[in-house]
Amino acid sequence: MTYGSIVRFLDGQTPGHDLTYSDVFLVPGPSGVSSRTDVDLASDDGTGAQTPIVAANMTAVTGRRMVETMARRGALGILPQDIPSDVARDVVRWVKTRDTVLETPVVLDADATVIDALHLMPKRAHRAAVVVDAGRRPVGVLTPEDCAGVDRFTTVAEVMTTEVLTIAQSAVDAVDGPRAAFDVLNEANHRYAPVIAADGSLVGALTARSCVRAGLYRPVVDGGGALKVGAAVGINGDVRAKAEALLDAGADVLVVDTAHGHQDKMRHALAAVREAEPKVPVVAGNVVTADGTKELLDAGADIAKVGVGPGAMCTTRMMTAVGRPQLSAVLDCAAAAHTAGGRVWADGGVRYPRDVALALAAGASQVMIGSWFAGTHESPGDLLTDPSGRLYKESFGMASARAVAARTRHDNAYERARKGLFEEGISSSRMHLDPERPGVEDLLDQIISGVRSACTYAGAASLPEFAERSLAGVQSAAGYEEGRPIDTSW
Repeated sequence: MTYGSIVRFLDGQTPGHDLTYSDVFLVPGPSGVSSRTDVDLASDDGTGAQTPIVAANMTAVTGRRMVETMARRGALGILPQDIPSDVARDVVRWVKTRDTVLETPVVLDADATVIDALHLMPKRAHRAAVVVDAGRRPVGVLTPEDCAGVDRFTTVAEVMTTEVLTIAQSAVDAVDGPRAAFDVLNEANHRYAPVIAADGSLVGALTARSCVRAGLYRPVVDGGGALKVGAAVGINGDVRAKAEALLDAGADVLVVDTAHGHQDKMRHALAAVREAEPKVPVVAGNVVTADGTKELLDAGADIAKVGVGPGAMCTTRMMTAVGRPQLSAVLDCAAAAHTAGGRVWADGGVRYPRDVALALAAGASQVMIGSWFAGTHESPGDLLTDPSGRLYKESFGMASARAVAARTRHDNAYERARKGLFEEGISSSRMHLDPERPGVEDLLDQIISGVRSACTYAGAASLPEFAERSLAGVQSAAGYEEGRPIDTSW
């Protein structure tokens, strides 16, 4: 098996079988990169992404809060194709109005009840709400701790903190404004503060961590400075009309998505998308071979999405035996894409930051993450508590009975029943929130820290350099186990 010049194997090793991420390690090399922060993680695939992580177009993963948060940190979120067109349009336009620095606060009126607050606060990782008056001026801040031990129909005005630390928007907009805002929060020993306009009205919120992140991440923005949004379409129905609706709403990346991308219907769907004359990158998938990649690029895709069966919610390989170990799939497809002038996204199979680094070393321009992000505050599901008190959200595969039911909601009863016989994937799985990293930004910090370090070990100051300079070796299961820390949380 030949992978071109994207990656080299240690001592001229030629793997005799397909590999997945745990089969491989990276070897340190000579490096002139002195600091992790010197590494440029911007993608070269035309999407403008500054952080090479994509939130997958899964219903349990990506909604407006996920897209907004990812874009603010330089990454893309892809709205699922099952969202009705009018809802997708509204979400795209809503994200475009979000600030590139300030977080969108949870807002309550003073006469709202504690039960209202407890339902809304978990929608944001900072888990706080701003209570405002009729002029949208902050009059209090509420946290879950304020709501503990009180009747659920108590009004928030009775339990909120009324001594509110606020930060002026003009101060945040100034040069080095987020750093100055951090100093204000730090000196006051506050973790959260509303941000107000000149007239005192609420315009956003900041946490100490968001101030630090604003100095480490560059938002991904369109030509007008608004946050970028990705959106998916399927290969059935009026694909052109769906694509045009998303483009008219302002979508910045289109993903043409189906489990088996190497088929005639995908080529027809790509032709329909191209008829919509998108001025944005078009991603299509999924495939696992060089031939499949070349066919997608020849049919009009700019980027091929790679992966069949590696996802945590996917049962395709167990149901059909179809798929391919993910690292070999990425290596093969990336080599073919680079030869053809395109790029690939690695979709699925990442469980640790090391897997993301390996996918990028294998030549992927970005890495798509699904279920890992489902267990965060920003995913669309409701926050639930298991019998042991652990917080979780429900996740499900996009070919599962649950997803099929949503996708076929407009069919007649017989057609829904017929299609329901052929679902694959897990319909409900608990994705527990990591108490140390409950927000998607916390996971991004962890992932990007690992990727930056991997680049410095390879002596790479950019992602293309990382793929070019990476040296890989094949390891046994014992070799992989040796690298795992004793802490079982990993």
